[in-house]
Amino acid sequence: MDEVRIDKWLWAVRIFKTRTAASEACKKGRVVISSVAVKPSRNIRAGEIIEVRKPPVTFSFKVLALTDKRMGATKVPEFMENVTPPDQYELLELNRISGFVDRQRGAGRPTKKERRDLEQFTDSFDFDEFDF
Repeated sequence: MDEVRIDKWLWAVRIFKTRTAASEACKKGRVVISSVAVKPSRNIRAGEIIEVRKPPVTFSFKVLALTDKRMGATKVPEFMENVTPPDQYELLELNRISGFVDRQRGAGRPTKKERRDLEQFTDSFDFDEFDF
C-alpha cells in the first residue's frame, strides 16, 4: 500500500471513533501536515507527521505504516508513533485540574462550595426579628 486517505488512516488507527468524525476534523482545519490544513481526501505516506488539534491539546503522530482497515488498540503502535510534545500534556492536565472554570458565576446550578456558603450566610440571620 503506497498511499491512504488521511480520514481513513485517522479512523483506522483509532484517533477518531468514526470516519465521519475524522472527515469533519479535516474540514474544520483541525488536521495539519507540514503547517498546512488538509482535506479528508489527501493521501498520506509513511514518515509524515500529522498534527491533530483536539482542544485544548494538539497531538502529533508520526506515520510508521499505512492501513485503511480499523484495528485493535494493541496493533496501533505498529502503524503510528505518538510524538506529542510534553508541554501539550501539561495543558491537558492543567485543564483537568481547573475543573469548571468556564462556568460563569451565577449561571446554572450552584456548586457544592457555593451552596455551603449560601447556607452559612442564611443561617447567620435570625429571621424572628423581621416583620413579614
